[in-house]
Amino acid sequence: DKGMVFIVGKSGSGKSTLLNIIGGLDSATSGEIIADGNSILKMTKTKLTKYRSSYVGFIFQDYHILENFTVRQNIELAMDIANKNDENKINEILQVVDLTIYADRYPSELSGGQKQRVSIARALVKDAQVILCDEPTGNLDKKTSSQVLDMLKKISQEKLVVVVSHNMVDANTYADRIIELYDGTIVRDRQRTKNYNNF
Repeated sequence: DKGMVFIVGKSGSGKSTLLNIIGGLDSATSGEIIADGNSILKMTKTKLTKYRSSYVGFIFQDYHILENFTVRQNIELAMDIANKNDENKINEILQVVDLTIYADRYPSELSGGQKQRVSIARALVKDAQVILCDEPTGNLDKKTSSQVLDMLKKISQEKLVVVVSHNMVDANTYADRIIELYDGTIVRDRQRTKNYNNF
């Protein structure tokens, strides 16, 4: 229910497909996805929509933020979709992702790292239990990548953060668990203790 899990593997190994199935964006052809004791593959459309809008939060490589909305409006939209409305929560999340002074700016006025922090804010503001990240640092330079991963690592102390990546250096630096895929199959699954002594 918390911690940072990296799903790693070469392009085409099934990383993003697995993430999309966990997030309820794609359907599995076999097996089960159990979230909070419920099989998401057996959920009604209404329950699956609620699962996607409230239980999981998505952070993508390409940010997927609306260019004609300000930072605050992008975050407000995520709350609206989750049927929540709390101005204090938005202000709190802006502080968490260090975007308070950028709240009224548009994405065209932000750096890549700041745009990714808007994505993180949108996932957090709806109080998602699981944060799913598809190559969240793929478009960022090394320094900004480290800042984003440091932020996600901090979030993983309270929530489950699943990161799809091909970067083993990041996985070895940040992950509590690394699941390695090859051609759609798990070939390695390693978990670390709190102090990483068994890794």
